[in-house]
Amino acid sequence: MRKGEQTRAAILDAALELASCDGLEGLTIGLLAERMQMSKSGVFAHFGSREDLQVEVVREYHRRFEDEVFFPSLREARGLPRLRAMMNRWMEKRIQEVTTGCIYISGAVEYDDRAASAVREQLVHSVSMWREALLRAIRQSKDEGHLKPETDPHLMLFELYSFTLGLHHDARFLHLPEAVQLTRDALEKTIVSYQTPNAGAVPGAVAGASVTTNLTSQQTDSR
Repeated sequence: MRKGEQTRAAILDAALELASCDGLEGLTIGLLAERMQMSKSGVFAHFGSREDLQVEVVREYHRRFEDEVFFPSLREARGLPRLRAMMNRWMEKRIQEVTTGCIYISGAVEYDDRAASAVREQLVHSVSMWREALLRAIRQSKDEGHLKPETDPHLMLFELYSFTLGLHHDARFLHLPEAVQLTRDALEKTIVSYQTPNAGAVPGAVAGASVTTNLTSQQTDSR
């Protein structure tokens, strides 16, 4: 990359880190300029306004989310193996974000009752894309015969999505070390309740106890 592109990428990295910890509203040009040891005008040269910067942070978070969670899951077989892979990787990311924060969750809290804005629209767009990907995986699992014919894809999506939000709340806010295991059990119980008897042991079980140890150590380090 050229120097200007490298500087912009470095600014975006720092902005994403700040927004993950302090929220999108906590992201200011002044704070970012101080972190980068740049002038405010130098930051503005790469991002025309604070809102432009916030929008680009959401886009960058979504790009990384896709690279870490969505695209690797596509390597799994269509149907339940792919859906399980998506949930596994999403759960792993939630655990990593226990100490750093999640742009999607913090952004939803910050912008849920605000008037329409470019930042809110980008947040809604990014989250909706992920929800649509999960919904598509559920429907494909049903088409493949891995899930019962009466499965309501929207209801299953609501349940799976709610469990991961609960994990973030219990692990990050309440610091409950059992949060990962409880989420794992709830996810598996829900998936099995929808699974057809002839689906058998489909590969890709939700991440297990070893992850709980990682979460406990992260919480200890963050205190």
